[in-house]
Amino acid sequence: MPKVRSLLPPGYRALLFALCVCLLIRGGQGEDSGQELALEYDTLPPNSLAAALEEMLDYNQDKGIRLQRRVGQLPWCDVGGRCAMKRGPRIGKLCDCLRGTSCNSFLLRCY
Repeated sequence: MPKVRSLLPPGYRALLFALCVCLLIRGGQGEDSGQELALEYDTLPPNSLAAALEEMLDYNQDKGIRLQRRVGQLPWCDVGGRCAMKRGPRIGKLCDCLRGTSCNSFLLRCY
């Protein structure tokens, strides 16, 4: 019978074998913990899950982005909309123009 030569030295083969054994052992343990977790969720009453979800949503609404106008920020103008008003020598901004447009200082509109 001819002798088959391996590409890996004996030390690497032993290390690879030990790694495969460890992975197989860990894989078997992971399945058991998943079953325990599934049993834990099955024993919880559905009302407590709904209450926890509602509490989480209420908390996120409080921390959410505020849509009200903030102090120091102007609302957005549409293209062609009036963006400023002239009062004597002064020009007051009514709103900010959208991206890609600017407030024309002669017509006082977004273009």
